[in-house]
Amino acid sequence: MPLWLELLDAAGLGVLLVLLYGLLLVIRRRVLSRHGGTFELSHRLRPGEEPGRGWLLGLGRYSGEELEWFRIFTLAPRPKRSWNRALLSYDGAREPAGLERTVLYPDHVVVECASPQGPVDLAMSRESLTGFQSWLESRPPGTDWSR
Repeated sequence: MPLWLELLDAAGLGVLLVLLYGLLLVIRRRVLSRHGGTFELSHRLRPGEEPGRGWLLGLGRYSGEELEWFRIFTLAPRPKRSWNRALLSYDGAREPAGLERTVLYPDHVVVECASPQGPVDLAMSRESLTGFQSWLESRPPGTDWSR
């Protein structure tokens, strides 16, 4: 078989694999949304770095007492990170600075939180921030509010 036919076959296989990967990402997002609404949520792996560095795009989902974070371009069915509501506190929000404006989704704000493991930087839309603050403030009946 001529070389150009082998290259054409390889290119066709590459395109097929990319399309299959894209289809699997869409299916994964639909499955994640089925167990509760998802929203665009970015997470900085190493807070405190210079602005614009360390951000990963992802999806957030509330699951009972946990906020789960899923990386957007992976097929993993489990969250990469999760934070318990009782251990997470809201410290404030700010506009993206410098490179953050190009790295994060448009119209997202950077949310600074604290947890026992250290600072947590998230980025979400203003609408999602309202929901996040409500989720943090609401607790089930019988919760000890004196903590």
